[in-house]
Amino acid sequence: MWIPTEHEKYGVVIASFRGTVPHSLSLEIGDTVQILEKCDGWYRGFAFKNPNIKGIFPSNYIHLKNACVKNKGQFEMVIPTEDSVITEMTSTLRDWGTMWKQLYVRNEGDLFHRLWHIMNEILDLRRQVLVGHLTHDRMKDVKRHITARLDWGNEQLGLDLVPRKEYAMVDPEEISITELYRLMEHRHRKKDTPVPASSHHLFVQMKSLMCSNLGEELEVIFSLFDSKENRPISERFFLKLNRNGLPKCPEKPERHCSLFVDLGSSELRKDIYIMVHIIRIGRMGAGEKKNACNVQYRRPFGCAVLSIADLLAGDTKDDLILKVYMCNTESDWYQIHENIIKKLNARYNLTGSNAGLAVSLQLLHGDIEQIRRDSMFTHGVSITRKLGFSNIIMPGEMRNDLYITMERGEFEKGGKSVARNVEVTMYIVDSGGQILKDFISFGSGEPPATEFHSFVLYHNNSPRWAELLKLPIPVDKFRGAHLRFEFRHCSTKEKGEKKLFGFSFVPLMQENGRTLPDGTHELIVHKCEENVSLQDSSRYLKFPFSKGHLLGNNHQAVKTTKESFWITSFLCSTKLTQNGDMLDLLKWRAHPEKIAGCLSKLKEIDGSEIVKFLQDTLDTLFGILDENSQKYGSQVFDCLVHIINMLQDSKFHHFKPVMDTYIESHFAGALAYRDLIKVLKWHVDRITEVERQAHNQEVLKAQEYIFKYIVQSRKLFSLATGGQNEEEFCCCIQELLMSVRFFLSQETKGASTLSQAQSVFLSSFPAVYSELLKLFDVREVANLVRDTLGSLPTITNADESLQAVKLQCIGKTVESQLYTSPESRYILLPVVLHHLYVHLQEQKDLVMCARILSNIFCLIKKNSSEKSVLEEIDVIVNSLLDVLLRTILEITSRPQPAGSATRLQFQDVTGEFVSCLLSLLRQMTDRHYQQLLDRFKTRDELREFLLQIFTVFRILIRPEMFPKDWTVMRLVANNVIITTVLYLSDALRKNFLNESFDYKIWDSYFYLAVIFINQLCLQLEMFTPSKKKKVLEKYGDMRVTMGCEIFSMWQNLGEHKVHFIPALIGPFLEVTLIPQPDLRNVMIPIFHDMMDWEQRRSGNFKQVEAKLIDKLDSLMSEGKGDETYRELFNSILLKKIERETWRESGISLIATVTRLMERLLDYRDCMKMGEVDGKKIGCTVSLLNFYKTELNKEEMYIRYIHKLYDLHLKAQNFTEAAYTLLLYDELLEWSDRPLREFLNYPMQTEWQRKEYLHLTIIQNFDRGKCWENGIILCRKIADQYESYYDYRNLSKMRVMEASLYDKIMDQQRLEPEFFRVGFYGKKFPFFLRNKEFVCRGHDYERLEAFQQRMLNEFPHAIAMQHANQPDETIFQAEAQYLQIYAVTPIPESQEVLQREGIPDNIKSFYKVNHIWRFRYDRPFHKGTKDKDNEFKSLWVERTTLILVQSLPGISRWFEVEKREVVEMSPLENAIEVLENKNQQLRTLISQCQTRQMQNINPLTMCLNGVIDAAVNGGVTRYQEAFFVKEYILNHPEDGEKITCLRELMLEQAQILEFGLAVHEKFVPQDMRPLHKKLVDQFFVMKSSLGIQEFAACVQASPIHFPNGSPRVSRNSMPVSMSPEGARVIPRRSPLSYPAANRYSSSSLSSQASAEVSNITGQSESSDEVFNMQPSPSTSSLSSTHSASPNVTSSAPSSARGSPLLSDKLKHSRENSCLSPRERPCSAIYPNPSEPSQPANSGFAKWNEASIPRCIRDSPREPEEHVGPISALPEAYLTGKSSNLSTSSVAPDRRILFNHIGDGVLPRSDPNLSGPEKAVNSTPSSWSLDSGKEARNMSDSGKLMTPPVPPRPTQTASPARHVTSVSPSPAGRSPMKGSVQSFTPSPVDYHSSGLISNSPVLSGSYSSGISSLSRCSMSETSGFETQVNEHPVPISNCNISEEPVRKESKTPPPYSVYERTLRRPVPLPHSLSIPITDPPALPPKPLLVRPNNLENSSKRTEQVPRPRPLPRKVSQL
Repeated sequence: MWIPTEHEKYGVVIASFRGTVPHSLSLEIGDTVQILEKCDGWYRGFAFKNPNIKGIFPSNYIHLKNACVKNKGQFEMVIPTEDSVITEMTSTLRDWGTMWKQLYVRNEGDLFHRLWHIMNEILDLRRQVLVGHLTHDRMKDVKRHITARLDWGNEQLGLDLVPRKEYAMVDPEEISITELYRLMEHRHRKKDTPVPASSHHLFVQMKSLMCSNLGEELEVIFSLFDSKENRPISERFFLKLNRNGLPKCPEKPERHCSLFVDLGSSELRKDIYIMVHIIRIGRMGAGEKKNACNVQYRRPFGCAVLSIADLLAGDTKDDLILKVYMCNTESDWYQIHENIIKKLNARYNLTGSNAGLAVSLQLLHGDIEQIRRDSMFTHGVSITRKLGFSNIIMPGEMRNDLYITMERGEFEKGGKSVARNVEVTMYIVDSGGQILKDFISFGSGEPPATEFHSFVLYHNNSPRWAELLKLPIPVDKFRGAHLRFEFRHCSTKEKGEKKLFGFSFVPLMQENGRTLPDGTHELIVHKCEENVSLQDSSRYLKFPFSKGHLLGNNHQAVKTTKESFWITSFLCSTKLTQNGDMLDLLKWRAHPEKIAGCLSKLKEIDGSEIVKFLQDTLDTLFGILDENSQKYGSQVFDCLVHIINMLQDSKFHHFKPVMDTYIESHFAGALAYRDLIKVLKWHVDRITEVERQAHNQEVLKAQEYIFKYIVQSRKLFSLATGGQNEEEFCCCIQELLMSVRFFLSQETKGASTLSQAQSVFLSSFPAVYSELLKLFDVREVANLVRDTLGSLPTITNADESLQAVKLQCIGKTVESQLYTSPESRYILLPVVLHHLYVHLQEQKDLVMCARILSNIFCLIKKNSSEKSVLEEIDVIVNSLLDVLLRTILEITSRPQPAGSATRLQFQDVTGEFVSCLLSLLRQMTDRHYQQLLDRFKTRDELREFLLQIFTVFRILIRPEMFPKDWTVMRLVANNVIITTVLYLSDALRKNFLNESFDYKIWDSYFYLAVIFINQLCLQLEMFTPSKKKKVLEKYGDMRVTMGCEIFSMWQNLGEHKVHFIPALIGPFLEVTLIPQPDLRNVMIPIFHDMMDWEQRRSGNFKQVEAKLIDKLDSLMSEGKGDETYRELFNSILLKKIERETWRESGISLIATVTRLMERLLDYRDCMKMGEVDGKKIGCTVSLLNFYKTELNKEEMYIRYIHKLYDLHLKAQNFTEAAYTLLLYDELLEWSDRPLREFLNYPMQTEWQRKEYLHLTIIQNFDRGKCWENGIILCRKIADQYESYYDYRNLSKMRVMEASLYDKIMDQQRLEPEFFRVGFYGKKFPFFLRNKEFVCRGHDYERLEAFQQRMLNEFPHAIAMQHANQPDETIFQAEAQYLQIYAVTPIPESQEVLQREGIPDNIKSFYKVNHIWRFRYDRPFHKGTKDKDNEFKSLWVERTTLILVQSLPGISRWFEVEKREVVEMSPLENAIEVLENKNQQLRTLISQCQTRQMQNINPLTMCLNGVIDAAVNGGVTRYQEAFFVKEYILNHPEDGEKITCLRELMLEQAQILEFGLAVHEKFVPQDMRPLHKKLVDQFFVMKSSLGIQEFAACVQASPIHFPNGSPRVSRNSMPVSMSPEGARVIPRRSPLSYPAANRYSSSSLSSQASAEVSNITGQSESSDEVFNMQPSPSTSSLSSTHSASPNVTSSAPSSARGSPLLSDKLKHSRENSCLSPRERPCSAIYPNPSEPSQPANSGFAKWNEASIPRCIRDSPREPEEHVGPISALPEAYLTGKSSNLSTSSVAPDRRILFNHIGDGVLPRSDPNLSGPEKAVNSTPSSWSLDSGKEARNMSDSGKLMTPPVPPRPTQTASPARHVTSVSPSPAGRSPMKGSVQSFTPSPVDYHSSGLISNSPVLSGSYSSGISSLSRCSMSETSGFETQVNEHPVPISNCNISEEPVRKESKTPPPYSVYERTLRRPVPLPHSLSIPITDPPALPPKPLLVRPNNLENSSKRTEQVPRPRPLPRKVSQL
């Protein structure tokens, strides 16, 4: 049975429990659990980390801990009773654990490792606390360490500052807010502004002495030297070195170090030096021989100095190398350090070239004991003190040190020829004549010694030593002791004797008890024999010891006075004195007559002497007072005042406790109080009378201790007498205070002496309260203090310093013990508040006022419900609330001071006042609020108060009000604010609604509520789970509370709501964007209310819509809002408006806002990424268009134009940047209308801004190499300059325009690739989701690189491995799918491309700019597949993509608006392939003739590929497929097309013949054998075609060549082709060949077939796929560069046999993501550059337009009008015969919309090498466009042919015109090699290259088959819809009339070319040019194909065909 637990409430999991039993709770080790019930070894409860899940767990897995329970029952709360520091450590470490791991993820290794060490250290300290074996002091120390580390970690991790009191966390609800503020501020100050240390210490560590000439032991002496005062300021640190220069005792490293302590801040300056003297121990001369002398002497070696300023820049532990110097003469040794400091280089030099002293120095700061604890290296280190006492003398400090400096001596030669080598030996001799042992200290590093030997100066009778010694002689041995100095001459002879020749002595204490005075003493040198014994001191002590003593005692001079010895003494003792006056005072009983003099001299005695004997001095004073108070009372009082005030000095401040102890324990003056009160009253009474107040001020300053003596004396008297004279004492005190009140009440003006005395009294008066409380009741003292403080004048013109002192006195009163009692508080509070009010009213002394208020509220706890507290709150509210609000408003509206210290003080004042206000408001109850509101008599007063408090609350909510990590303080403040607002909202409803409505106060209320909710500290979603849980438990979600209050107040507004529409839409929208579901559900319905009221008022809600849209953009760009909000906004409002009459318009508004949210969310998500990518740009374009088209928000539209512009510039998309900025330019006019400052534009006229935009756009077009567009803008702005006669700028603009023309002709431009990208799946952003785009690639970017770039931009996307149109499952998938392949552009401007003589670098612009249409092809099998020849059933599906805007534009990609799908029959494909190959041959021949080729190799390779292939089969595959009887019978409608195909074959032969003639002329000598081979093979090829001589069927005609080369013309028998006559064709005719000749130039080699079969995986064998056999054809694709098999052609002509797809997989697509070699390509599918086709053109129009003229016109040509047969060769050469027009399309073609075929075909590679570019040249002379040529035709009756056989022209149906398009060579990178990898993709037949995709060129150069099979065929197969307004005249011919045609107009380079059934996109205004019809071109000769042999000899008349002239750039 489960029983509720009583004591087992809280525990820790000690082993993980997996919870395998039913209802079990899984637990991890370390989890804390709350136990609810128990049963048979099991507990039921929950883990604190997830309290919502309850379950059972074994009891033996839990370690129980003590805890207390609050709210017992269902909602009980368990709080562990462990130490709060332990609790905090546990929770903090848990929080750190998660964040610590994130540091590793973010690669913040340094903080990661530091935090790891801190966490381990905290865990160790936690264990020590938990063990509980620590002492109290050690526990405090451990807790201090723990909290310091917790605070450090919290600060490093950006966590909140934790308020603590005595190392424990405080509950903000348990203390007053002012106390909380102080705790927070204290920790903040401690963290931010460390208190500068007043005490500093220098750590010195000796490492070694580096010198080359060592060999003797050394002594190193460190000390600090003040060069300013020219004296040492510290004792010495003494260290011995061995012969190697290393310290002795290496096993004790602490002996090598010392700590120079107690350096004041004034001593850290540049003229303080570290001084190092080095003494060697050895022979007299450093160079003496070793056996010269065995006696060791101390001799000078060197000196080094270092300024302490070098250490101030930064503490360092690195070793320093100090240079060691030696004086040039030993006599200067005593001042060598000064010479080095002064840089007197002549007096010293280096001891050696490499001599150096290695030391380590470090400055330490703070208390020495703390440093000793914290720094390991200071343990055991010697302490080197300052000379004398430290700056602060501590009581109890015991010192008795005598410092002796042996200065110098003056000695006689002593009968010697040279000076002596003098050594001084010093001893300390006691009164008994015995030498004191171990009391001579050389320095802090060595123990004291018995004797001291000075160093020896060589041959010097006036030696100077300046050696400092410390003699720590005990006090008891000081009296009677003396110092003896013995002088010896040190011989340098072999014996090395030391001969005594004299001595000196000096007593340490005089006969009168005074010690040896400080200063220099000249001692007498007494001569003596060298063997004399000085052990009996009594023999010489009777002699005079100093010259001063000798003269003072009038002794006669003795012979020895010529020799002298000088020493300097300095006593530092706390027991001995050198002051005679002090001794006289202490011995006052011995000389009573001297008492008055001694008392008067006491003020002249140094304070250090007084504090040494403080107790004795005080006893003396009170003893004198007791014995003779009448005579000496006033003097004693003055001496007592002097001593008391002396202790106020910081140097003696620490002796105050000594005096306190004396008063409590040693003071015995029971009668002293009478005299003290009397004298004190006498002084107070005289204050107002005397002018000189100095002494009186001293008395008032000492009143605290005077009262202490008075009170203690009275207590002693009461104890002794049993409380006698109590009334008398009270009267005395009353009279004294009355005198005080009278003196205080005197008003003074200005800084008078009286006001100064008042200030002094007030400063020290509060210290008296505690003394009075020892004798009087609390109420009595409070009344005394109240009366005294009440006597203070409050006039405002009084001295300001006095006013400040008054306030300080009030402050000390509040801080005193007296004020802590509620009884005294009630008495004192009115006085305190009165003074506070006066100062706050005047805005004076705000710092002190804030401090006083804080102290007042610190005494009032939060939950104090005592009556006294409530009454105090009443008083404070009535007195200070108003002025407190005004004060906060005043100080927060001031500008913050510049100085850091002043600014900190300013912030402190603000924070303290705020905490006081919050404390007051938190203490106020319902009654207080009601009384407050009732106090306002008028509504205006209430209105003013509410506005004021709302404003203050808004200030409190500001982020800068508290530091960032003060979350605890912010939450408390918010809790108080929301509580107060809830109280005040009732007053708002009652007093300011209906007829009393006040907009301002309601607006202030709503504004406050909104910014309250939006506070960062209330956004719980950003908190850690533990922090969020704590906040919710303590305060709940205050945002929801305030949101409900907003909704309630809004509903109360009623008809006044309209006043807040649309002003509150933005603020409320900001609230609803907070991700809190409850808050959103409350606030979103308000928008419905707003729409309703706006509809009532104005009939629409345009204002609501406009405001919503404007605010959404700014708010969402700040990161607010999410997808959930969008859905919630939509659903809530749609539900709300269901029953409204304006439902339709409401739905429209909601839909618009929802769509905007979608785009803004996408935009925000995209902008979070680092680099600029297509997603960012595309998203910006989508948003920009939305603002323009759907919202018509011009300003937002312009803003996003510039955001897009910046993105393009960052991505270096300069062309797109120019197009983008052009959008803004089009909105402006050339006018003088002034424009405001906007974005980065200054205030200027519209003309100026448009000019600036034009220049910027031109610059970007220039950088993007789009110079043609820049030229147009140059002209436009030049026109403006010209109209204003601004010729200077006009000239510059013309120069710029000219430079752009030069760049067009001189600089290379690369043609970009274009890629179709499909984005499928719901995970894509809205603007991409389930849409397809065409993207303009970067320079040199191929499909693989583009695909990788897209996958990088969308790292979660899946690349689709086929090009099939996705199904609905892909569209709706919760994923991202990318489908990418290359497409081919279809240029709009055909005229420029067709025009002959235009350079390629001009044409290249029109091929890839202003492109609307793109296409790609897919081969597939239709019907039964013929395994012997698959070309019979191989169809091609051609898909055309039409974009919403042309590329390039404002983006690198645009969405596909429409797609058109058309099927091409096998025969049509064959015609297209042959036609392209013929066009390519013409191009190469023409380029070679006009010498446009630098190298003839491209022509050679092309000829070889076609001729060599023809010898071995060539077009036989086409013959097998289409020229057999079976095909002709089954397809009677294809008769004309078959004829056309036959004619193309014959045409190709004629072109080849002429090409060989041209080749022969230009071929180099080394290629002649190849040429001969080609000629031979060509005759074989002709014979295989059945062509013997063209003359047999064609009448010869002269052909004229511009270059004079003869034309070879051969005639052959004409061949008639019909279904019936198929059998009578000659046997060798190519038309009669069976399908047995499988091998042609288009055949794929078995290698290529196998390769493709393996790649595609679409067939089991290559034979199945391609149906091919091996062949010896040299034109087979045997090279490694053969085309990919996916590019299958339906034409088995001389191109090559195309592989067929398997029937089973005819609808499958090839892998679009394979490598270049693996992917299929459409090499032999020609890709004609096809202009866009009208969307509404039906099958008939399209078909008619697509049928070649040889087919379309033949049925309508009468036989009698057929031209002579002799015209054939000419026609073949010119290519103008309609019979040779081969772009025929059978009715089998279908227009299929919204369907993509199965095949994927690649684009050509635009990066071809130089030779390939030559191959890819454009034919430029294939049409007779000039008028001269037309006249030649009509006049002579002969066809004047161009030098190369032109290709047939194409006629158009009435609806369409077939435009001959001559592709220009694409811009290729010269860096690319000639071997091209095929870029796979489902591209069009035609790519941007110029080599035809004809099978003739489908192989490699080396094998005779062109490897450029992926390049473009001639673009003449493209179709353009054109309608001519005038019929075309046909001369000399009765051919059926040419269909009416309209000339195509070339659109401007970046015009948005408008077409049928396309959404019109307006042409950019600044780039639009009026389009006019160009004049018709001269007629071109048309040749009609004869139908029979009879009319074969007749010539067809040339039918002129008008052509549009290419438009010049200036017209664009």
